Amino acid sequence: MTEMTEKSVIVENLTFSYNGRPAIVDVTMEVYRGEFIAIMGPNGSGKTTLLRAIAGMIRPQKGKVTVKGVVGYMPQKEHVNYSMPVKVLDIVSMYLLARKKRFSPLFGLGGEERERVERALKDVGMFEYRDRPFTSLSGGQQQRVLLARALALNPDVLLLDEPFNGVDLPTQERIIELLSSLSKRGVTVITVVHNVSPMIHHVSRVALLNRKLIAFGKPEEVLTPENTLKAYGVAIPVTVCEEGYIHPLFGDIHG
Repeated sequence: MTEMTEKSVIVENLTFSYNGRPAIVDVTMEVYRGEFIAIMGPNGSGKTTLLRAIAGMIRPQKGKVTVKGVVGYMPQKEHVNYSMPVKVLDIVSMYLLARKKRFSPLFGLGGEERERVERALKDVGMFEYRDRPFTSLSGGQQQRVLLARALALNPDVLLLDEPFNGVDLPTQERIIELLSSLSKRGVTVITVVHNVSPMIHHVSRVALLNRKLIAFGKPEEVLTPENTLKAYGVAIPVTVCEEGYIHPLFGDIHG
């Protein structure tokens, strides 16, 4: 990770509501370039809303969000029209084409951009599937393609919403190593996760959210019984591995 001197994302007193119901309230946090941040909290705690605000997809009703550089966003779910034979290559090219206001990878992408798309597919292990229909893939494979789409932008800030949903363990480990590598190269990585344990050795800090920001800091500072009780309504037990990292034991608690 790069030295924490340059702020990459600044969230100031952010508040947003859906139909009058608060989703996030007065959230303030600063993230530095090259940090690897995990956002945790129970279902309905505002995690996705916070990501969408950072991505510029929703406008704060109160407060301010400042992001420096190009943002890549991987949503939690993607709705694809199953009547349209959209190929993997089309999906990964989508954000780049949108920038150029083009609609076909054949006519819209230059050589350097095609290389970025191919490199992103190789990074997530999906290059050999590039000509297959997106809807023919498994849920985990679709997740990897959506990650490649975000990576093809060469983002300065990479936002991911539950990137491990439907992904097998070897793929999860590969994605975590990739995200860690990006962080070390100066990309700011912010990801919503249900359970931070698989990536605890790599993350810089953890944000614990339940509409309000309960705690934001190093995992051992944030994942205390007092803080998890405030977030989940129950204190989450933890264990310490041989390397000295703290691991929360979620069991049947849903984040």
